[in-house]
Amino acid sequence: MAVYIALLRAVNVGGTGALPMAELKAICEDLGFSDVKTYIQSGNVLFRADEAEKAVEERLDEAIGKKLGKRPGVMVRSRKELDGVVDDAPFPDAKPNFLLVYFLPEKPPGDALEKMVAPDGEEAKLAGREIYVHYPNGSGRSKLKLPALKPGTSRNLNTVRKLAEMAAALEDGD
Repeated sequence: MAVYIALLRAVNVGGTGALPMAELKAICEDLGFSDVKTYIQSGNVLFRADEAEKAVEERLDEAIGKKLGKRPGVMVRSRKELDGVVDDAPFPDAKPNFLLVYFLPEKPPGDALEKMVAPDGEEAKLAGREIYVHYPNGSGRSKLKLPALKPGTSRNLNTVRKLAEMAAALEDGD
């Protein structure tokens, strides 16, 4: 069984999409996923499944959508993909909590960064289905405008590293 990491969009942030992690875990188990583990309250869940990544993504998004009244958007990655996201992180001098990885449902076009407006010196890099953004002053007050980020969900590099570590432990527990 493959180990997957699902990252939910717009869950438990800014008062929208309230979904306790115990309920997220139950939804995953009801779908037949095994060894389900959640991490922090921002919609991160790891599990094992026999299905292909896209099928897992669709089924989970649909099930959560039934619970919340609308689909939140679910980005699923394999352990190997998440390891690559960590290993390929640009901006080596950035503080890990100031480097956000935006996970997107599909690979953005090659010109996705051309419309970026970065008044605070933010930097961005495309890599597969992810966009890395370094916020030198933190993301909280940033006025960054980058339309390509809209369909995605972000996690800081510390969180991505922890999820990769948890996925490795789950996979190595075979």
